[in-house]
Amino acid sequence: MTSYRAYLDYNASAPLLPEARAAMLAALDRSANPSSVHNEGRNARRIVEEARRDVAALVHAKPDHVVFTSGATEAASTLLTPEWRMGRGVVRMSRLYVSAADHPCLLNGGRFSADRVSTIGVDANGMCDLAALSVALAAHDRDEGLPLVAIHLANNETGVIQPVREIAKIVKDVGGILVLDAVQGAGRIPLDISDGSADYLILSSHKIGGPMGVGAFVAASDLMMPRPLVTGGGQEKGHRAGTENLAGIAGFGAAARVALESLAHANDIAAMRDRIEATIQSLAPDAQIFGRAATRLANTTFFAIPGLKAETAQIGFDLAGVALSAGSACSSGKVGPSHVLKAMGFDNDGALRVSIGRGTTMKDIDLFTTALSQILARRAGRTTKAA
Repeated sequence: MTSYRAYLDYNASAPLLPEARAAMLAALDRSANPSSVHNEGRNARRIVEEARRDVAALVHAKPDHVVFTSGATEAASTLLTPEWRMGRGVVRMSRLYVSAADHPCLLNGGRFSADRVSTIGVDANGMCDLAALSVALAAHDRDEGLPLVAIHLANNETGVIQPVREIAKIVKDVGGILVLDAVQGAGRIPLDISDGSADYLILSSHKIGGPMGVGAFVAASDLMMPRPLVTGGGQEKGHRAGTENLAGIAGFGAAARVALESLAHANDIAAMRDRIEATIQSLAPDAQIFGRAATRLANTTFFAIPGLKAETAQIGFDLAGVALSAGSACSSGKVGPSHVLKAMGFDNDGALRVSIGRGTTMKDIDLFTTALSQILARRAGRTTKAA
């Protein structure tokens, strides 16, 4: 194994930023509970609220509309509930609509029973079938409750970006609520929850270079909020009980500041991504890059080469010093056919995902190129011997 390693798995988890690490270490020196009223507690509270402002700025939200959670999965489980509150009144969501290519935390339906979850198909590029969504929502029985639509902004495997404005219009025309999983989009494309494109956003700290174990959901308006998933004390204005993860939240806030600044470097990231894809097609002209005809995140390539098993190739890349994924890291231990590709109509031996970030260098890309060349050469050798 090589001593130098290329980390090309940013969609699974971005490396911890120096700014986030520094913020966490500073927060660890604050031993007080942010809910305490004494001076030490107020100092800890200031760290939480500064981070809240930074996370809000990333998506152009009001700071008091940001609710910190233990991660994106908890945020999704909180939002995907039939029971909502508007003041003292109760609002019911009678059915959840999700995309067939969504992340498992949406596909699993949160607190909806399985018979109350409808799945909307996608096309060959992974784009949500807007006509099917329109038909499904038009048939929704409003007497039972409102429709709740949850969809990913950008797919974690293909990087394909959904037509959010069109989806939002369809949802709003029937009086529904739209939850947008913005985990992969945050820090990679501009987000503005104030523009009416979504009612709620889901965010994750470790996808933008913050620590693991912290995330948030963000509301466009706090007039209507989900019934809390975690109950107990009055933290997060009663929307999520439990003493705040002070160091994690501080790191999340610092990462959000950097992520906002990083938006200016999208073209540089796209240029590296394009070089990776040119390399793939040069070495394997029959390679298929999924979602390429759609608008994608600048940092993501999801590809398959006929006859090359993704699981075998991933091991080969790892031994060559290249860290990448065969699909979603959230399906650990289940390397194999991707549910995203299945939803898109593909049936193959899996695919490989390369996802990069500001820390990616040309040395990383060169190592990827060398590793792919070696893997393909070994495959060609085996094929020749078999013949």
